[in-house]
Amino acid sequence: MTSSEQTALTDGALDRFAQRVGAARAGRADGRSARIALVCAKFNGAITERLLEGALAGLAACGVDARTVTLSWVPGAFEIPLAAQRLIGSRTVDAVVALGAVIRGDTAHFDFVAGQCASGLQRVALDTGVPVVFGVLTTETLAQALDRCRDDESNKGYEAAVTALEMVDLLGPSAVGS
Repeated sequence: MTSSEQTALTDGALDRFAQRVGAARAGRADGRSARIALVCAKFNGAITERLLEGALAGLAACGVDARTVTLSWVPGAFEIPLAAQRLIGSRTVDAVVALGAVIRGDTAHFDFVAGQCASGLQRVALDTGVPVVFGVLTTETLAQALDRCRDDESNKGYEAAVTALEMVDLLGPSAVGS
């Protein structure tokens, strides 16, 4: 994922640190053989459509064949973890990218949905050993959400897709997905 200029790794950092340890590895975003599932929430659809466009652009930029991508739509962010778990169980994917948008409102709904979505996705990843990437926006305002799904490489869907490919490369195709 990208960072701001103030927090990004410095040029050459990976190579510098690799020279100081016995073994170092960082995943590359090479998608030529990756099978990626995208789970996209319909709730806040104007935002999630943009995240999905970004994810598809990120996958294409990394050489993923669109025919190896599975797209599943769920009602909202709360339902994403179960869909991710089921897709991994199908043994047909190497990683799942979760796309959704939870925008704070006037009730505690945000706290429950955002937190449970995040913890559910983390549990699926740890339980299965398959990368599950959190591309779910959790913002205070609609303006913040719109800012995170621009039509460029700063789009969080784009970043999540590239992250999934890096994790597949780093960990290798999953035993579940093989």
